[in-house]
This record gives sequence, structure tokens and C-alpha cells, in this order.
Amino acid sequence: MSSKRRPDQPRPTRIEPFPTASPGSVVITQGKTRVLCTANVDADLPGWLRPRPGEPPKSGWVTAEYSMLPGSTPQRKKRGPDGRATEIQRLIGRVLRASVDMDKMPGVSITVDCDVLHADGGTRTASITGGFVALARCIRHARGKGLIKGDPVIGPVAAISVGVVDGVSCVDLDYDLDSRADVDMNVAIDHRGRFIEVQGTGERTTFTRPQLDRLLDLALSASKKLIAVQRRAVR
Repeated sequence: MSSKRRPDQPRPTRIEPFPTASPGSVVITQGKTRVLCTANVDADLPGWLRPRPGEPPKSGWVTAEYSMLPGSTPQRKKRGPDGRATEIQRLIGRVLRASVDMDKMPGVSITVDCDVLHADGGTRTASITGGFVALARCIRHARGKGLIKGDPVIGPVAAISVGVVDGVSCVDLDYDLDSRADVDMNVAIDHRGRFIEVQGTGERTTFTRPQLDRLLDLALSASKKLIAVQRRAVR
């Protein structure tokens, strides 16, 4: 375990507006990890949500894309198709959809793009946490334009990594901790403390039920702090 932080202490987190052409645009910083999250409105619904001719749309949609920019890692990250990125953006989209009632945004599709500027562990979880703020800001813009009549936002969703490193359960793994983790887990949680997704792997060893409970407790505690940061950023 790193001596710089307590095992239950997440890295300092900031979510700040970032000027782009997107109506929802923020940068989230967690330690040295930085991700640009932008959100844009589109009327192009997935095929299974498109209404029949003459019928009004019944629902909207939220999806996400994820990429690591070439300069985000010490060795240049190549552009192009990436199976890992595809898996991560599906995760981000699933979690963000839990934050909204899509029936209250009929005919509106929102894409949240998460571009990693600097990677030092936890890029997918930072993308979720920052992505929600970008999404909420984009929805506010869409409501102001009359594209969405009501408020579809159910509440914030956040995500954090946890793991077992050198036998110690700890939260918010940077690259140094993640590269040495015996157990690695990503946990997404809503504003009510309910789990949306739990991805856990015994990287080098198995883990026990008490260890799992401890990791989930760490994630829950950290998520409350992240959601407080999100609420300030949305305001």
C-alpha cells in the first residue's frame, strides 16, 4: 500500500467546466488522472427505439464513448479500434443510463464522450463520475432549448475502484497500486447508495466474503464524497 494515502482515503477529486462546443463539458481530475467528459444532444435514436411512421417517440437514449488520447500514457497510445475501450464505454453507458428516466426525454439521444487526457489508474471510474456531470449539464441545456420538457435526471451516479494490495483493502487505485493489486474491483453506485455495477477480479489470488464486504464498504464511503463533488459541479 502507498504511504501517501490511508487505505480508505480516495485521491483528491475536482470536476471543473472546460470550454468546448459541447453543451455539457467538464474535466474531472482524480490525483494525476484527468478525463475530458463532453455530452451532446442528437435526435438519432437506436433502431429499436425509433417510432413507427406517424407515431411520437416514447423514450430517449443515453450512450457513451471512451478513448485514451495518444499522449495520455508514457508510451504513445495508438489510435484505432480497441476492444478494451469498447468494453469500458459500454460500462459507462450502462451506468449513466441508471441516472435518468429516459421516458421523460422522448426522441432525444445524448452521447457522453470520455477522452482520457492523462492516465494514472481509475480512468473508467473517473469517466463515469465526470460523465454524469457532463450529462446533467447537457440535459439542462436541452431543457432550456425546449428539447426536453421535464427533468429526467433521477440522481447522480459515481464510480470508484477498490482492491486488495499487499493484503490491505484500499480505495481509488492509482497505477502503482493497480499494477500490484491482488484483487481489483470497479464499483458504480447511485445517489441512494444502491449498486449499479460491480466488476471484481482476483488478479493474483482469491478473495473472501469479508474482504468483499470491506471493499464494497470502501466504495460506498468514497461514492458519497464523489457525489458531493458532482452536486457542486452541476450547480
